[in-house]
Amino acid sequence: MKAWWKAGIVAAGVWALAAGAIYFSRASRPTPESVATLIRSKPMEGLDPAGRMAVVERVADQVVRLNFEGRQQLRTTLADRSFFELLTPEERTRFIELTLPEGFRQLMEALNKMQPAARQKLVNRALEDIERDSPEIAGRIDDEQARKILGEGLSAFYEDASADVKLDFAPVIEKLQQSTQSLR
Repeated sequence: MKAWWKAGIVAAGVWALAAGAIYFSRASRPTPESVATLIRSKPMEGLDPAGRMAVVERVADQVVRLNFEGRQQLRTTLADRSFFELLTPEERTRFIELTLPEGFRQLMEALNKMQPAARQKLVNRALEDIERDSPEIAGRIDDEQARKILGEGLSAFYEDASADVKLDFAPVIEKLQQSTQSLR
């Protein structure tokens, strides 16, 4: 009988640890609101270069841990844009290096799962956004950063996108390449 009690206590302990680990992992996952709060609570003014870079890396780590929908929600707060505008060119490059690959992976995954009609709406919106935002983007990022973003995006696109996504997004890719060339 003692063996059954011991086994029951051990099993209950294991389940309690598993439940705690699951709870902790879910609680530690960032939300768009928590990332926006982090960005707003970490002023960059007055920090030395190492301190600024630590903030850049902390924010990038939180952004990377957001899922695709979370990143989209963060963009609506404009906190990420205001943060990016405060960064030096070197800090922007580092932020891009840390966040871009996962962002493109998530984007390709989302595009591959989308229904064709929804994807076509996204294509139309992307074409409009490129046309509208190209001059503004040219003022925020330099040529090297633009080439890096486009290169990473195209690489992810050609590696991970389905044939239907590639076909639907061909006009967007063409427009992006034209816009990038006009930045020069």
